[in-house]
Amino acid sequence: MKFRMVHNNFNVLDLEKSLKFYADAFDMKEVRRINAPDGSFIIVYLEDGTSAHRLELTWLRDRKEPYNLGDNEFHLAFEVDDYAAAHARHEKMGCICFENPSMGIYFVTDPDEYWLEVLPAKR
Repeated sequence: MKFRMVHNNFNVLDLEKSLKFYADAFDMKEVRRINAPDGSFIIVYLEDGTSAHRLELTWLRDRKEPYNLGDNEFHLAFEVDDYAAAHARHEKMGCICFENPSMGIYFVTDPDEYWLEVLPAKR
């Protein structure tokens, strides 16, 4: 028996805003969408075009309040081949929330305050 991780899920309040963020910040594209017949939810799968792992964004029609992320001690990580260019992009977007220069990494937040780690490909 073999297991393979295929996706992570983030629930989002504003699907269009989140789709734009992930496209602008990480060049992610929508590859699949599921619309509930009654309109109660939409699930969108995003890919980065290089890995098999997907990010699932779930929008719930009746959800109005922000999600409780607790201490926000979890995150997704993105490896990038041009760390300086990525940092400049995210700095311009104003989404960098924490930097650790000694480790050579930084974190950004998405519109729902999920943390995303950015690290250089060559460490």
